[in-house]
Amino acid sequence: MTQKVAVLGTGKIGEALLSGVIRSGWAPTDLLVTARRPERARELQERYGVTAVTNAEAAKNADTLILTVKPQDMGTLLDELAPHVPADRLVISGAAGIPTSFFEERLAAGTPVVRVMTNTPALVDEAMSVISAGSHATEAHLAHAEEIFGAVGKTLRVPESQQDACTALSGSGPAYFFYLVEAMTDAGILLGLPRDKAHDLIVQSAIGAAVMLRDSGEHPVKLREAVTSPAGTTINAIRELENHGVRAALIAALEAARDRSRELASGNS
Repeated sequence: MTQKVAVLGTGKIGEALLSGVIRSGWAPTDLLVTARRPERARELQERYGVTAVTNAEAAKNADTLILTVKPQDMGTLLDELAPHVPADRLVISGAAGIPTSFFEERLAAGTPVVRVMTNTPALVDEAMSVISAGSHATEAHLAHAEEIFGAVGKTLRVPESQQDACTALSGSGPAYFFYLVEAMTDAGILLGLPRDKAHDLIVQSAIGAAVMLRDSGEHPVKLREAVTSPAGTTINAIRELENHGVRAALIAALEAARDRSRELASGNS
């Protein structure tokens, strides 16, 4: 790396990104971090060998700024950064719901902004990061964002108009699977299994199903039909899922998540 990258507001996702880029070969000396609490900044510095700085120092010295604070804190952070960010800095936002125009209006004219929605599997290098360009971001800026976030998983470019939908699907997506595993584990206990055995059965089934979806190229309907024998156990279970409106509930849930992302963009907390 010849460019310096700063991660501002380094929480769990920020730290996952930091550790991922170091594992992929980036030099810790090229990485800067900021944190709200001084002890947190010292912890990151000692753990990874990166340099802890203030937000203003990061803005002055880094070529790329990755903003990972909560959406409700982004306005305050930008007020602090604006006097120190030259127009040639690349600003990458990881805040749900906030459009690139929010940053462009508060920073120097022409500042390139890239919006990224990643998710918590970044902690295990299996993130899904969705990338969109602001008005002044070039192909080189997008490629740089892909290089950074590619260190912790897969990346996908979409028009910014699709970001709220992607937030609903993949940004919040891991929580839906955790919720499903929680419910299935409870069912396993109801059926007489110990919790640890029910958990292991479900988790490995989920991993296997995910790998099949990723690697087979088959439509999920075909994969489901391959498990669904006539008058068998699976079709009886699926009938109950349909009777209880699970498909409709999932669609409604994702619409609600998308709508909340839009509310965040409009400033509703």
